[in-house]
Amino acid sequence: MELPDFMSYSGKFTSGEFMDKISKIAKRAGAKLVYAALILFYTLQSDKISIKDKAIIVGALGYLVSPLDVVPDAIPIVGLGDDLTVLIYVLNKVWGDVPEDVKTKAKEKLEKWFDDDEISEINDLFGNKS
Repeated sequence: MELPDFMSYSGKFTSGEFMDKISKIAKRAGAKLVYAALILFYTLQSDKISIKDKAIIVGALGYLVSPLDVVPDAIPIVGLGDDLTVLIYVLNKVWGDVPEDVKTKAKEKLEKWFDDDEISEINDLFGNKS
């Protein structure tokens, strides 16, 4: 199987199209995936991030919006696991360069879709129970 050119999905990162996609999968995907996607999306719009980091962010978000996945999104429970893995991997790579205002903006958007218990998932974003 040949992987799609994820860079071709960069046009899906307009605010309206991306938010439409993410809002459709929000509850099924969970707060952690949505928060990671929002942070990467808002970071992509920042002028404080390197071109190299923007390229890997585009790849990760392209994988999220791509209809082709290693594990199809339609499979219950595990379907979005590969998407989350890719997003968390890339987010971990760029985390040190993510501006605080981006984290705040992503959390504010998250609060529109999830309740406090669901949002608590983001406290363990990288799997480090601390």
